[in-house]
Amino acid sequence: MNNLKERHTLVSPLVEMRDISKSFGAVRALSGVNLSIQPGEVLGLVGDNAAGKSTLMKILAGAIRPDHGELLIDGKHVAFSSPIHARDAGIEMIYQDFALVPQLSVTQNMFLGRELTGTFGKLKQSEMDEKAKSLFTALGLRVPSVSAAVQELSGGQQQAVAIARATGFDAKLVIMDEPTANLGAPAIAKVRDAIARLKSQGVATIIISHRLEDIFAIGDRFIVMKRGSVIGTRNVNDTDADEIVQMIVSGADPRAVSNA
Repeated sequence: MNNLKERHTLVSPLVEMRDISKSFGAVRALSGVNLSIQPGEVLGLVGDNAAGKSTLMKILAGAIRPDHGELLIDGKHVAFSSPIHARDAGIEMIYQDFALVPQLSVTQNMFLGRELTGTFGKLKQSEMDEKAKSLFTALGLRVPSVSAAVQELSGGQQQAVAIARATGFDAKLVIMDEPTANLGAPAIAKVRDAIARLKSQGVATIIISHRLEDIFAIGDRFIVMKRGSVIGTRNVNDTDADEIVQMIVSGADPRAVSNA
């Protein structure tokens, strides 16, 4: 595990979210949230239901616009108007349901909206198939065939398709919403390995998860949220599951209280 203190000192953040607030009618979903992540960092975003995790990440992914706050990518201010805009900036989000089209093939899902075409708009099917295969190989993931319909794949294989699609187009940051939920042990191991490979390639990852063991296994840092606010942050090598759970349940940072 890298020395995060040194990395934060020497490397500028890839993404910064400053003082982000969002309300839905009378419901305050986010209140002055700050978040940063560096290239290649794996960040676990944790908290109970309605903590604001998904809302915050949907803002980063361009699906929701904040009421207040700033978003910086590589030190430059941006304002995403859509997920396509965020994707163009290198931000990809893998939703818990994978957002795949079951009837389409693996390749078709991976290139949906980004198809490679030649003369008169003819699809370059073989070129897309080969690129799809190379992406799975680079990530250490497998599917029976890139021509197979997604609905024929297991949950773990569908997750592999979602990961390959998100990382196949120069992603700088991949957001994963509960990436190991409902997966068996072999598939969970494959997802962890894929995240580790992204890390080695300098791709940052934010994992929204209730499975703390995944963050401890592959992550660098926790951010704990409660009722739309950040309660505290911890390096994975400077905390344990009991402390993280205490923060999630109590909505307070025990170290901040003890130092008050």
